[in-house]
Amino acid sequence: ELFENVNVAPQAITRQNAFLVQDMMRDVVRRGTGARARRELGRSDLSGKTGTSNDRRDAWFGGFNADLAAVVWVGYDDDLPVGPREEGSRTALPIWIEFMRIALDGVPEHQMPMPEGIVSVRIDPETGCPSGVGQANSMWEVFREGNVPDCAVLNQNAHARS
Repeated sequence: ELFENVNVAPQAITRQNAFLVQDMMRDVVRRGTGARARRELGRSDLSGKTGTSNDRRDAWFGGFNADLAAVVWVGYDDDLPVGPREEGSRTALPIWIEFMRIALDGVPEHQMPMPEGIVSVRIDPETGCPSGVGQANSMWEVFREGNVPDCAVLNQNAHARS
């Protein structure tokens, strides 16, 4: 009843694209500039992105799971720099972590479900091509169906140009 007269904005991107962006941003928390969030919160359902403007005028971290999103921005209203060593991962991320520590306390992990039309493929991280059977240095990556790299075609095109 509370929201029955609220006009909801139409969905701007496909569920597949939303999942792919979320997956890329989860890598930021897994092994990138937001990894501190995973270590300190001990959760695998977080995605996010750090940011620092030119001349360190402001810094931010935006992060989320399937249920909750929060953004921390640090800066001055008069456009002064926040400091010579201040950046998203050093300045905004710790604030975000402390907020999420409280907000997610006792809340079970909840990742965005993989929608139809997404496939998971083991790839060679050096080439981006699907890996060979039993290849040791491979990793899982997600793609929209029909968009898995076809390295045989890429190699044929490279040879045709040379």
